[in-house]
Amino acid sequence: MAKIDIQNAEEGTSLWKDAWLRLKKNKAAVTGAIILCIMVLGVIIVPEITGYSYEEQDLFRSLEPPSSDYLFGTDSLGRDLLTRVMYGGRISFLVGIVATAVSLIIGVSWGTIAGYFGGRIDATMMRIVDIMYGMPVIILVILLTVIFERNIFLLFFALGAVEWLTMARIVRGQVASLRKQDFVEALESMGVRKRTILLKHIVPNTLGPIIVYTTLLIPNVILAEAFLSFLGLGVQPPETSWGLLISEGVRDMRAYPWPLLFPGVFLALTLFSLNFLGDGLRDALDPKSSKD
Repeated sequence: MAKIDIQNAEEGTSLWKDAWLRLKKNKAAVTGAIILCIMVLGVIIVPEITGYSYEEQDLFRSLEPPSSDYLFGTDSLGRDLLTRVMYGGRISFLVGIVATAVSLIIGVSWGTIAGYFGGRIDATMMRIVDIMYGMPVIILVILLTVIFERNIFLLFFALGAVEWLTMARIVRGQVASLRKQDFVEALESMGVRKRTILLKHIVPNTLGPIIVYTTLLIPNVILAEAFLSFLGLGVQPPETSWGLLISEGVRDMRAYPWPLLFPGVFLALTLFSLNFLGDGLRDALDPKSSKD
């Protein structure tokens, strides 16, 4: 009988390790991740080393073109545009992270309960989701920001509170499918508490779709905040964000393009990078394509 060479035998890989290996082969996703890392480091470090404050004005140097003193030029009030773009990036990223976290908490909880318990509970909860889907999201956010005043932190929660609907549907479908699996029925027959089954066995098995949708939700939230700030309903001066900077740059775009160009480029790069990373994660975590 032939001896088995255990040392040369191929080691099995877990789902997450296999997904990581597949993700590294996706050049677009890797490039997007690298750009995002550079962006995050930039918005954290650059405003602290430029030597200018994001709200420091010098009206005698308003709308100066890019130079050695001001790498991105200045805006209409003579403020350093590089500092404001990077500081605005902090707000935009913070909006994306906080609003997405709020959306995850609501959506995952809602979808898990609906999918696991089913029946009338599922029907009632998902009909509420259907009704909310019929309402214009931006109008709801505008109403929330008007009712609770233009507070930047309330804006974060307002955006997250209306972006959870798709997450709830995704999680509900995954949980409803897992609910019928043999291991869940075995746990229930053993008398394991439903809370334990949900938190330790069902929710962890839905992490793949949740992670993918999260990377696609963050750019949606950032874009929504940019749109609101462009309309003057989001971040308020002297605070700034990429959307507000774009709104300010539009006024002088024909004669002075740089106040619009730089925040627009950074916003576009961030959105593209997040979408490329989300697409890469979706392909990496897709079990149907795990055996090419």
